[in-house]
Order: sequence, then C-alpha cells, then structure tokens
Amino acid sequence: MGIFGPSKDQVWRQLSEEIGGEFVEGRFWSGNRVQAHVAPWTITLDTFTVSTGHSHITYTRMRAPYVNPEGLRFTLYRKGLFSELGKLLGMQDIEVGDPEFDEAFIVKGTDEFKVRELFADPQIQRLALAQPTIRLSVKDDEGWFGPHFPKGVDELHFQVVGVIKDLKQLKGLFDLLAVILDRLCQIGSGRKEEPGVTL
Repeated sequence: MGIFGPSKDQVWRQLSEEIGGEFVEGRFWSGNRVQAHVAPWTITLDTFTVSTGHSHITYTRMRAPYVNPEGLRFTLYRKGLFSELGKLLGMQDIEVGDPEFDEAFIVKGTDEFKVRELFADPQIQRLALAQPTIRLSVKDDEGWFGPHFPKGVDELHFQVVGVIKDLKQLKGLFDLLAVILDRLCQIGSGRKEEPGVTL
C-alpha cells in the first residue's frame, strides 16, 4: 500500500481471486493481466499505452472473443458534448426504450432491432449505468499486432482512458461483459462455443 492507495497489481490480484480468475504476469512487451473464464469464453483485462509524440496515454481494456454468426456490430458509450454534436450532424442513436438508459448513453449498431433487444435487458442496463465511463463495442479483429480471428469470430471490447484500480468497478465490468455474451446467445447473435482465439 503506497501513499496513493493500493497499486494496480494489488487490486488486480485481489480481483482475480474474487472472480475465480487468473492473474497473469506480463513479459517485457506486455503488462500484467487478469483472465477469467466464463465458459466457453475468456474475458481478458489489461492495459496498453499509446504514444502521441509528446505524451503517452494509458488505457484499461477488457476483451472477449466470441462466435458472432450474424456479424452484429454495436457501440455503446456515455453521452457528452461531442455525442450531442454528433446527433446534430445526423449520427443515428438507437433508443432502447428505458428513459434513464436512453438519457445516459449513445447506442449505435448494424441491426436496430437486435441492438434494442440486447440492451433492453434490465441487468445489462443496471451494470452499464454503474460504470462512470464506458466505451463498449464489437470489433472484428485485434488489428495489425493482435491474433488473427477466424471467420465468424469477433471481439466484445471495452476501453477507457486511465488505469482502473477500483475493485467494485472492475467486478462490475466483468459481470457486464459476461451478461452481454450470454444475452447475445439468447437473441441469436452469439454462440456458446469456443471461439478458437487466444489473446
């Protein structure tokens, strides 16, 4: 315990114990991470840093590859100044039908009916509303430096600026991703099978 509270690794080790996950020691090219198995998926928590020339920005992210038979894509993030500007410029926002949720978030997606069906789930709404900052989306791969994804496999991807060291917030995020993966299967936009990708 330092003067600024517990370190990231202390919190993340405790998190891995409490959720039945594994704290994985990093190597020189990658930092420490937490992996939790929510059969048949693996949710991975880690950080990465982007250099912008004069400064470095560190992000916390959570990722979970899954089988996406329909290729459904969506993005969810909290409303702010720029999101209101986006709406004025014609950016489509899918309304879920819950006033509190619709007031808090911008939701975009490739299939309005399926996205509404996904985020109408009360447990998903409760877990998302508990997050102070959130950007959640479906990505089709990890980019140039990540593993190659087989056809029909995508990734549920959470990312925010900064290092999250709040245990309750991290547990809520793991719960959120697990519930979304399960709900995607219920609405036919995911499959409960091993995606065949290791992060």
